[in-house]
Amino acid sequence: MAGNDSSTVASLVADNEATILPEWLDLQKKAGILHTGRITEGELTTQSREFLHLLRDGLAKGGVEVANSAFTPVRDMIGSMSRSRAQQGFTPSETAMFVFSLKQPLFNTLNRDKTLSPAQVAQITWATTQLLDELGLHTLEVFQRTREEVIQRQHREISELSTPVVKLWDGILALPLIGTLDSERTQVVMENLLQTIVQAEAEIAIIDITGVPMVDTLTAQHLLKTVAAARLMGADCIISGIRPQIAQTIVHLGVELNVISKASLADAFAVALRRTGRGVTKLKYADTEKARRTSDQARGE
Repeated sequence: MAGNDSSTVASLVADNEATILPEWLDLQKKAGILHTGRITEGELTTQSREFLHLLRDGLAKGGVEVANSAFTPVRDMIGSMSRSRAQQGFTPSETAMFVFSLKQPLFNTLNRDKTLSPAQVAQITWATTQLLDELGLHTLEVFQRTREEVIQRQHREISELSTPVVKLWDGILALPLIGTLDSERTQVVMENLLQTIVQAEAEIAIIDITGVPMVDTLTAQHLLKTVAAARLMGADCIISGIRPQIAQTIVHLGVELNVISKASLADAFAVALRRTGRGVTKLKYADTEKARRTSDQARGE
């Protein structure tokens, strides 16, 4: 599109905003954007009016080349809007409709302008279509990147929440694992465990895999990496929660864990207590106290 044609569109947008904006808002409402409950009519009107103004300025200064610096404010505006909508839970279609639904009001405005020849209308229509398509694709790209970032962040947060390191006793830690142990989660497990080992000056770390549904070669390798990292920090490891099915799988795979393993967390804790020179015994005064309470109840006191 020639520079004067892009200026023509800019003038049409500026001169006919009072007509274009209501038509555009009506199309967005008919598409159900307000039914989501995530945006108010006032917010939608403000966003639409701002976009129209920025688009008009971009057309006036930079033609229809989206890569032109004149369109930087336009790209920034719809990029910010796309990120916000991705975080709010809008769908890609609801987000892209913001740009694509502007086509019809612009084309209606062009067709109503009797000063333009049919050839000019066709040329401007095609160039405007390409412009809005590029802006719409930019909207979707930003939306997709933001959604991926949100998903990755949520995945990390869930991984951190599902791998807590618990202090059972002075110098004894427990790391209960639940779910599949993949490479990314192994890294989170290592970081949490090693940091807590340093903070608690732990001597023994119990890795409980009762909640791990299956142990394959890859899972076993991840466990070994975690054990090796803990040993480098000066803490011995005990693996608990070895169910019969998992024991058979490990033997069948020919994996050598080379670490103390126990069937339950209680058994592993008992071993950890013995290795740290501790033990659990029943207090002698407990029987005496129980007998006294029984005697008092019998006397009605």
